[in-house]
Amino acid sequence: MKTLLNLDKWPRAAHFHFFRQFEEPFFGATVEIDCTSAYENSKKLGSSFFIYYLHKTLIAVNSIESFRYRISDDKIYIKDRIDASATIGRPDGTFGFSLIEYDRSFDVFNATALAEIERLQTTTGIFTRTFEDDNVIHVSAIPWLNFTSLSHARSYTVPDSCPKISFGKMMVSETGTRTMSMSVHVHHGLMDGMHLGQFVDCFQEIMNQ
Repeated sequence: MKTLLNLDKWPRAAHFHFFRQFEEPFFGATVEIDCTSAYENSKKLGSSFFIYYLHKTLIAVNSIESFRYRISDDKIYIKDRIDASATIGRPDGTFGFSLIEYDRSFDVFNATALAEIERLQTTTGIFTRTFEDDNVIHVSAIPWLNFTSLSHARSYTVPDSCPKISFGKMMVSETGTRTMSMSVHVHHGLMDGMHLGQFVDCFQEIMNQ
């Protein structure tokens, strides 16, 4: 489900019309996330750390309204729910794009994610399913690299307003603190640095719980 955003009453309407004309309207930042508590909690649950922090990512994304905005035919729609399209690796070194539906319950989400990961790992190619809607975030994990910045391959001719979130290698300090880099790229027509900061703060708070 989706709701049309009334641009006539939206304070950022001028910003939207300005940035949507850009060849590259996305901007982003890379931040360091403390994942000490989240990692310990995932191990207590006996779950994959990737699935655990992916679930927390979706909680934060669905909590920040601007992350649920999508552009279609020069209009902005507010999506009721945002799912994840995560890149899932295979034993042969390739990957495919998944579709993992969000559920507030971690148990439900975990079962959905495990089933989709298993399905992807028995397929070939990048696209192994259709994507009927753009109510997703594009997520990738790069656990081999502790990056401090990140860029994305994009086709400027393909309409796209989905946030892109990537996670790096988990690092462990001498004191036992665990951190990982997180890159977030978003459409500037839909949000500004303030909204990006709100998302990062929300995500870090959830990871600390």
